[in-house]
Order: sequence, then C-alpha cells, then structure tokens
Amino acid sequence: MSRIWGYTGKTGPEFWETLCEEFYTAAQFPWQSPISLYYEETQPLHETIEFRYGPQGFYVKRVNDTLHFEPANTVSFTDFAGDRYYLTDIHFHMPSEHMIAEEQMPLEFHLVHKNQEGKPLVCAVLFTLEKNSSNRCNNKSIELKNNETEKQLLDPMIFLPAKSGYFHYEGSLTTPPTEGPVQWFVFDQKGVMSRFFIERFKTSLSLNNRPLQEKKQRSIYYKE
Repeated sequence: MSRIWGYTGKTGPEFWETLCEEFYTAAQFPWQSPISLYYEETQPLHETIEFRYGPQGFYVKRVNDTLHFEPANTVSFTDFAGDRYYLTDIHFHMPSEHMIAEEQMPLEFHLVHKNQEGKPLVCAVLFTLEKNSSNRCNNKSIELKNNETEKQLLDPMIFLPAKSGYFHYEGSLTTPPTEGPVQWFVFDQKGVMSRFFIERFKTSLSLNNRPLQEKKQRSIYYKE
C-alpha cells in the first residue's frame, strides 16, 4: 500500500481511521495504544518475559518517516507465557509515545516481535538523549551506516535496560493499521542514547508519535 498517512495535517493521527477501510476496521479494536502508565493502577505480573537476543545482521530502512532496523534472520526472540516471539523490527518515535507517571521522554524505541501465528509483542524502552558526538546506546557503541542495502551487525540487547521493571498491558499497534491485540511491555528504567546517533538517522519530521489513547478500564500489570 502506498503511504497515505502521516503525523500532521489531514493525514495525521486524528484522521487515520477515516483514510481507508482497513484503518477504520483496525481502529475499532477498543484498547488502543499508547497509554499513560501509573504504578498505583497496576496489578502484579506473575509471568516473566525472557530475552534470547544475540548479534545478528540488520538492514537499516526508512519507512513512513521512521527509521527501522530489520533483522536479516530469526536469531533473536523472546519467550512469554509459553509462547515464542521472534524479533522482526526495531524503530523509534520522537518524543516517546508512552508516558510513565506523567513523564514523557524525548525518545522511545520499539522492539517488535511476532509468534508463529503472526501475533505481535512489542517491547518499549524510553530514552534520554546525551549531547555528545559518539554512537552510543546504554554505554555500548553502535557502528551502523546510513545505508539501506548493506547488511550490518547489531546486538539488539543494547536497547534493553540492564535491570528494570516493566509494565504489561494489551493494546494495539501505534501506527496504521492500529490493530490489536498487541502484547505490550514498557520498561520503566530509562535508556541513554547519543543524540548524535539519532540525528544521523532522523527523518525530516521532528515528531512521529501517536497521542495517548483512552485506557477504557483495561488491566495493566507491573513486574519488578
């Protein structure tokens, strides 16, 4: 499908569901994302999400005003509630789409996974930006070129906080079509990213975040 949506004007988030039938149908899923998260609204989460990431090849691509790191294979995956989800995409939004305790950060990375049935699980990490001239993420160097055709080596584990609790809830995708259900995990420890690295890959748009959506009495969980 050619790109018909954006983040401003008549194709912005408030108009997405009016742009085509597919977007309208997806928007009928009642639990849309992103949402604002509060510790006092959560229930304990008893299941644990387990990450099995390793260095692998990625392609750097620009899709709908967002940079995407697309894995060349299925080396990395995560296990949750007896199901396995394979890493399919990493991309970022500016500023953050989720808010934690009413705090919005300048950057949010999404690590997108899918299981064998194609059901999505997304891990979200909010970041602060350092003013320096290095390519760094959480004290790890990132050596990536702004090149869409060359496969490049990247360890996706660098995007995850070393020790962090996380919120878990059921929501939707945050870009059209905003279909659900999506298993969301939002880490509460902030990552640290080099502003220089982001500026190298940043698209022409300065904002590419969907506004907060209504919670509609859904259950939200937290695990320390």
